[in-house]
Amino acid sequence: MNTVPTVARVPRPVLSPELLGRFIAIVGAKNAITDPADQEPYLTEQRGLYRGHTQVVLRPGSTGEVAAILKLANETATAIVPQGGNTGLVGGQTPHNGEVVLSLARMDKFREVDPASNTMTCDAGVVLIKAQQAAADVDRLFPLSLGAEGSCTIGGNLATNAGGTGALAYGVARDLVLGLEVVLADGRVMHGLNKLKKDNTGYDLRHLFLGAEGTLGVITAAVLKLFPKPRAVETAFIGVPSPAAALALLNLVQSRTGGGATSFELMARAGIDMALAHGTAMRDPLGSKHPWYVLLQLSSQSPDGLRDTMETVLGEAADQGLVEDATIADSHEHARAFWRIREFLPDAQKPEGGSIKHDVSVPVAAVPEFLAEAGAACEKLIPGIRPVPFGHMGDGNIHYNISQPVGMDKDAFLSRWYEVNAVVHGVVKKLNGSISAEHGIGVIKRDLLPDVKDPVSLELMRTLKRMLDPNNILNPGKVI
Repeated sequence: MNTVPTVARVPRPVLSPELLGRFIAIVGAKNAITDPADQEPYLTEQRGLYRGHTQVVLRPGSTGEVAAILKLANETATAIVPQGGNTGLVGGQTPHNGEVVLSLARMDKFREVDPASNTMTCDAGVVLIKAQQAAADVDRLFPLSLGAEGSCTIGGNLATNAGGTGALAYGVARDLVLGLEVVLADGRVMHGLNKLKKDNTGYDLRHLFLGAEGTLGVITAAVLKLFPKPRAVETAFIGVPSPAAALALLNLVQSRTGGGATSFELMARAGIDMALAHGTAMRDPLGSKHPWYVLLQLSSQSPDGLRDTMETVLGEAADQGLVEDATIADSHEHARAFWRIREFLPDAQKPEGGSIKHDVSVPVAAVPEFLAEAGAACEKLIPGIRPVPFGHMGDGNIHYNISQPVGMDKDAFLSRWYEVNAVVHGVVKKLNGSISAEHGIGVIKRDLLPDVKDPVSLELMRTLKRMLDPNNILNPGKVI
């Protein structure tokens, strides 16, 4: 039974041996993967929802090679799927219809790290955790952080406008970019790798490609913003009675610390129970169970006094009934133990059977209302359903994941994917939220866009696609 959103099959012509050879010649035989067994890491979406197929995976090593590939693809109407670390969650990086895969993984060089300008220029294939380390090596911070940071790439992060746990303080991926180098569908290169914070010389074209999921051009390099590395970080694991209390705690923390709150993650007890049951070397940070939890991180440029600030804020919150219990990490490893629980939540659901996932956002003040209404609506639809919400409450982004009722058949549960989506997205729409906060559209949400996107905005998107990619070779069938 096909229980997840399907992808329309579009017959594509098989590449002739001559044309295949021309593509391979651009990157060299050792950087062209034609053996299906060796292609596997590039074909399967990490949750197993989608599996694609291709004649060849091309692994260029330079912008020039990417340009040559796209020029040839445009001339021969050959469809291309750009790919970074293959960590996407909406099927946008998968060659569903036999498209040529363009992997940017070999383009993993740092072109410049400039602490004086607080910038870093790197290729699109740089793995996120390596970008973080390169910044740390010069006593700087690159604040983009997410669960897949050990394998996702900068190009993929920018193409999907990734969010992550640091968005509360530093913004999402598009907020961390000063300049881009992009190869267009016809092979021309847009050279926009400037480090300027002020540049009013016409349209700011970088934002066309940030979040476009490779449908308008292929990002090959970027100038990224760096920040002073915090001199002190304190992390607390907090039990709270309700999302409303968590919201009040967020407002209290921000009023007392200014921009000191760098992460504010909300988790339901159901997720904690699953993590403790199925994770390795995990233990409950608090002595008793609570309905909801907050993982709070404060950062400061001052080396002293931050722990006192954390204790003072939590004490004040406890006096107001916002906090039931809390523990502050006493070491880096202790803090990492807190974060491992949070990061394991998506995987913790797998042993519990079928899971229907949502990446949504609502105004921060509406998070408690969303959780209450979505929970009630889902329970009415499927009695015994188990919501496992968690996410970045500080920016209104909730991963509203739902596990099947205990004892229910997995396929029977997943067959109700569209019904559950409609219920959850209905609450999101009512609260003026978004059905995609940070994962993108890909194929899994493409057909939902006309119902939630302003029609003029949607038509402008289609116009841009036709203008920049008239032959529809770049990630066809994704986003729009």
